[in-house]
Amino acid sequence: MIKINKCLLIIPLLILTIVFFPLECSANSAEPPSIIIIIFNAPSNLEISLGSGPSQKKAVKTDKSLESYYTFSLHDLKTVNNYTLKIKAENKSFEVPLDKPLKSYNNIFTLDLDSQTLTPGKSISRSIFLVSLRLILTLALEAIVFWLFGFKQKSSWITFLTVNLITQGGLNIWLNGFTPLANYLILNLILGEILVFIFEFIIFLSSVKEHGSLITVLYVLTANLLSLLLGGYIITILPI
Repeated sequence: MIKINKCLLIIPLLILTIVFFPLECSANSAEPPSIIIIIFNAPSNLEISLGSGPSQKKAVKTDKSLESYYTFSLHDLKTVNNYTLKIKAENKSFEVPLDKPLKSYNNIFTLDLDSQTLTPGKSISRSIFLVSLRLILTLALEAIVFWLFGFKQKSSWITFLTVNLITQGGLNIWLNGFTPLANYLILNLILGEILVFIFEFIIFLSSVKEHGSLITVLYVLTANLLSLLLGGYIITILPI
């Protein structure tokens, strides 16, 4: 049993080595947007422009489940003559001034079409809903895996719920801090899941004694791999 535990401890050490070993690489990425305007259930014909006259710039629209994003680049900010947003749809048209100064990138706003108000950042209700939804889906998946691996004792389930509320809750709150159109978000998810695996590996091995160490480690590995796959899929269809 001691030899098995020593072998199993090699797994997180190898993962830590892969994560933190410095690698040199180069890549090109698209310029992040300077302004991101989040609109829930935006009409298909809604248009947003910045400035007026010949220098007026039209926002680039990106659709996702439940909401749409309207973005302006840094170049747009440098060439427009004023920072007034012009919102136009089939049945309504209004203007909203942007307060300066703005950052070079990732100025996030939420636009409420009904009240015609623009609020800095993501709405708290939106963040709570999305974090809770992702957390519930992840917990449901990992609970099924936990049950299939034969964990039935009450103490095991208490540990399961406590640990996963901390790890998956923290992971999803952390991901919520990124912009909705963040580049390489999937890489952040992978890094987060690796850290979650290491933490759960240590806690489950030391706290859950219903089965042997090998079964416990296989559960943690399987659950987190499936959680990573589910999280990657959710990122592609749900807002962040």
